[in-house]
Amino acid sequence: MSMFVSRNALRAQLRPSFARTFASTPAAHAPSLKERLAELIPKEIENVKAVRAAHGGKSFGEVTVDQAYGGMRGIKGLIWEGSVLDADEGIRFRGLTIPEAQAKLPTAPGGSEPLPEGLFWLLLTGEVPTEEQVKGLSQEWAARAEIPKFVEELIDRCPNTLHPMTQFSIAVNALNHDSAFAKAYSNGVHKKEYWKTTFDDSMDLIAKLPAIAGRIFRNVFGDGKVPAIDPNADYSANLATLLGYGENPEFVDLLRLYITIHSDHEGGNVSAHTGHLVGSALSDPFLSFAASLNGLAGPLHGLANQEVLRWVQKMRAQIGEDASDEKVAEYVWSTLKGGQVVPGYGHAVLRKTDPRYTAQREFALKHLPDDPLFKLVGQIYKIVPNILLEAGKAKNPWPNVDAHSGVLLTYYGLHQQDFYTVLFGVSRAFGVVSQLIWDRALGMPLERPKSYSTDAIKKMFENK
Repeated sequence: MSMFVSRNALRAQLRPSFARTFASTPAAHAPSLKERLAELIPKEIENVKAVRAAHGGKSFGEVTVDQAYGGMRGIKGLIWEGSVLDADEGIRFRGLTIPEAQAKLPTAPGGSEPLPEGLFWLLLTGEVPTEEQVKGLSQEWAARAEIPKFVEELIDRCPNTLHPMTQFSIAVNALNHDSAFAKAYSNGVHKKEYWKTTFDDSMDLIAKLPAIAGRIFRNVFGDGKVPAIDPNADYSANLATLLGYGENPEFVDLLRLYITIHSDHEGGNVSAHTGHLVGSALSDPFLSFAASLNGLAGPLHGLANQEVLRWVQKMRAQIGEDASDEKVAEYVWSTLKGGQVVPGYGHAVLRKTDPRYTAQREFALKHLPDDPLFKLVGQIYKIVPNILLEAGKAKNPWPNVDAHSGVLLTYYGLHQQDFYTVLFGVSRAFGVVSQLIWDRALGMPLERPKSYSTDAIKKMFENK
């Protein structure tokens, strides 16, 4: 519980700076998100020019042969504005840690978690929005939320046996039919104007994702009846209603936290990088994000929280509730000796406990401290790192975000594990499209790294 108290203290400390940040905003007309971007883009173009002029010829880092064979792990080769991942302190959204973002971003009346609308504003502008600006964004997304009739029919025609992520990707691809960017490009719009229709498409994309996700959920796991979007509700509240959980304020607040902390994780992960890569070909936001979803659907990326939950549930079924630390340790060792990894532990970059895990733990300590699965997750947290260090299995033996999220969703009755990655996908759109807008604004080029064959590598190092 002390972690939650410390976050409240941080919120109290940072709230005054929130007020000071916007004290100079004219009361008569607070700029919309698109208007604010139009003000920021020329300044950022000059900033990028200055950085390239001062540092363009400097080495960004050395690439080894092992990195080339190892999935380009750790190669410095991308620009990603929204977030940077530090090995020790975790993700920073435009310079804010997760606790700082939780403290500074606006919350809904009666809620305690940040509204994803505010996080999107932060990712795009680097600024913390006012409550008025966030409310306006909620209303705009609700107004844009309706999906075309043919997309509804496309989803409805999918067999219930087709994985929800596949249906999600199909529907997002189909939204390309009405792409403002694709139409403008076809009409010969000037490249300096690319960002404007990319912004419009991105706003449409984010706004329509709850309706798509809700329709898939109702078709596959329910009766197919989809409730209407509430024009006065925030994004997460509408998504919760579409899933059938809108009457539970705790679940709504959990979705706000979930979307916020899953929204962005710098540019090198599969879903983010894929969106950037496909977008660099001037594919519109719908095609770019659909490609991101296909990457997210992979077992090594977006399916991890399902694997964690199944492993934890299997452990509980085998060793029982309230098992001793020794029994938990035995089960962990049996997993490792069976040639499997302990799911939810370790990370490609992080070297400490993932702050996203900590944020979810704080939520659970407040709302479900006595839940048996949550207590088992906490017990695992206490035991697994030492075992992994002893076994020499991980440079980072600490839990990541996936070690906790499935347990929280299950507690509130969302047992449909095949749908978890869809929620991850809704969240990840925020980071992918915010960067795509900046890619267009800054005129980022087609991505085209150099590759080598194994024979070429051999020849490169002959007699050296």
